[in-house]
Amino acid sequence: MTTAPDSTPTRLDVAARLLDAGCVTLRTDEPFRLPSGWATPVYMDCRRLVSFPEARRALVGHAIELLKADGCLAGVGSIAGGESSGIALAAWIADALDLPMQYVRKRAIGARQVEGVVRAGERALLVDDMMAAGASKANFARALRAAGAEVGDVLVLFDYGMFGAGRMLAALGLKVHALANWHDIRAVAAQRGSFGREVIAEFDDFLRDPVAWSAAHGGKGFITEHIESNAP
Repeated sequence: MTTAPDSTPTRLDVAARLLDAGCVTLRTDEPFRLPSGWATPVYMDCRRLVSFPEARRALVGHAIELLKADGCLAGVGSIAGGESSGIALAAWIADALDLPMQYVRKRAIGARQVEGVVRAGERALLVDDMMAAGASKANFARALRAAGAEVGDVLVLFDYGMFGAGRMLAALGLKVHALANWHDIRAVAAQRGSFGREVIAEFDDFLRDPVAWSAAHGGKGFITEHIESNAP
């Protein structure tokens, strides 16, 4: 069972903009398979946002408001984007806050995984577009820490809000801040009538028990107690 946070006006606005930009795909005939092995009837592609300047501006504004409300901008010296989809978002936020930026590769090239200047002991905010199973966030944070940065907060536009990722990242000293999740998408989609009744019904089945849904559709059927590799 997944837990639905209160769908605030901000979260619903984020969900609406993701839907408007065509970032959301729902299908019942052939499940999506995430790199972590989970099967889902829904897919989020935040990369499309680079082509929508108005949505970009609004989402960056919402992100900064969330970060201020959560008290995680105090003392931040740089914004670090995760390869590849987090780089653009990190650049927009760094520009809005007039802060330096780095980006973190998924794998090191030579001896270097972090590009840009990292000052020892400087607090970096890790930014990525979305989170499902959380492994890439753990990988990016480890690389930043190895380069000398302090990392305790992760911002994502969208969190699947399931599969235990937040809990496992918390064990690594990382707190995730997200602008929206699938419950927010479902609320806006249902209000608009964006998808047919059968699709929404399947979506609801998935939200009630994503682990069981995944197992029933050929995907992974258990939550591990550690962060696995190759999972966003």
